[in-house]
Amino acid sequence: MRPAERGFLLLTGHLGNPERKPLTASQLRQLAQRARGCDPLPEDRELEERDLMALGYGPEMAKRIADLLAEEELLEHYLQKGRKRGCVPITRISEDYPLVLRRRLGVDSPGCLWARGDISLLAQPAVALVGSRELREENRRFAAEAGRQAALQGYVLISGNARGADRTAQESCLAAGGKVICVVPDALWKQPTRENVLYLSEDGYDEAFSAQRALSRNRCIHGLGLMTFVAQVGLGKGGTWDGTMKNLHARWSGVYAFRDGSEGMTQLEQMGACLIEMEELESFYDLPEPERNLFDR
Repeated sequence: MRPAERGFLLLTGHLGNPERKPLTASQLRQLAQRARGCDPLPEDRELEERDLMALGYGPEMAKRIADLLAEEELLEHYLQKGRKRGCVPITRISEDYPLVLRRRLGVDSPGCLWARGDISLLAQPAVALVGSRELREENRRFAAEAGRQAALQGYVLISGNARGADRTAQESCLAAGGKVICVVPDALWKQPTRENVLYLSEDGYDEAFSAQRALSRNRCIHGLGLMTFVAQVGLGKGGTWDGTMKNLHARWSGVYAFRDGSEGMTQLEQMGACLIEMEELESFYDLPEPERNLFDR
């Protein structure tokens, strides 16, 4: 791991200590802006408080940043423990970091993705699927067919590993010989080792489930795919609705929702999603281009 990547982790990670207070995204961005154009330090000297004060920081913030960067032993222990559990970090400045996330999410892209499984899946074309946990039968069939067609058409399937639409599509994709990326909101190291499956999480490999983490990961699911399929959605509520509306607003990826006659899908169409029939899944390439939506200016 390059020194810059280690520094990135020291500044942004809890590293197994929930009491640790890493920099926020805005604070990290400010540090990068202030350091841009400065001469690099000699190889035999570490960054010190005086260097940070020269960048315009007050004594308190300069000490905080220097203290974070000094916790090399904590970082090494966390990395070694992660490797034993099959978990490795991919920071925003790592070569393996998905460029599509940096491009689509910008400063909102995760500072670090922790990975367990085949990282090479991140470089392959992918489509995403989202949907409700409690599925009607026709919507379950749509989720399963989307997963199956992803495998048959040579796409990695990206989903959130939740009960319902996510797992239905994932298992269907794997059964058809496909590959899956699961963006999980709970402890990464506890995910089972499975062939053709890559698990990803934000923040760390040992972070517990939270509703906030579940909502936050949706931007990664929508952002990683060339297109996003919506198997079922509740009108105005739930993570599927929240993530899809943010996608439509930011246009991370084209949204293709199952035409099931529900109020939720009708509203998504009005916001710019393309409603499609089950049969249209047979060729992702031939799906219509999304039209302008209400968020376009």
